[in-house]
Amino acid sequence: MKKRLYVPLLLTASLALSGCGTKEEAQEKKEATEHTHAHRVTGDITEITKNADTLPSFLSSQSEQVQQIYHIAAQNHELLSWIPCYCGCGDSVGHKSNKNCFIREIRETGEIVWDSHATTCVNCLEIALESASLKQKGKSTIEIRNYIDTKYKEGFAKPTPTPMPQ
Repeated sequence: MKKRLYVPLLLTASLALSGCGTKEEAQEKKEATEHTHAHRVTGDITEITKNADTLPSFLSSQSEQVQQIYHIAAQNHELLSWIPCYCGCGDSVGHKSNKNCFIREIRETGEIVWDSHATTCVNCLEIALESASLKQKGKSTIEIRNYIDTKYKEGFAKPTPTPMPQ
């Protein structure tokens, strides 16, 4: 995906994915997310494709925006492996970083084991998109990590156990 598409996509995504406002709204969102994830512990779909350019078929029923964010996540999988997710997926499904909300594994052959988790989680989508946008703006991995940690520190679920970048 070309860099110039990130900015319009980010603006569209921030409008479509917004919903955090007051602390009360954030708490309601957190509770709804935790409730959703508690019932989806074994409900996430995985699918293997030959590479990161081939998106999984479970995205065919998703909006173009969600498909684009999955593509962005694949392009930025190394960055996202250093970025925690704040939706509760660390506890509910064992994710280690925001990358796992989209990609369970990248095999030595280049095959991607995709995860459907992010298709129903605004936090996952938003964190990936914000991280990629900050990278595009020239921010370092540690700057992006600090930004995400600060933004999602209060009013969201416990973060995934993601190590700090070196």
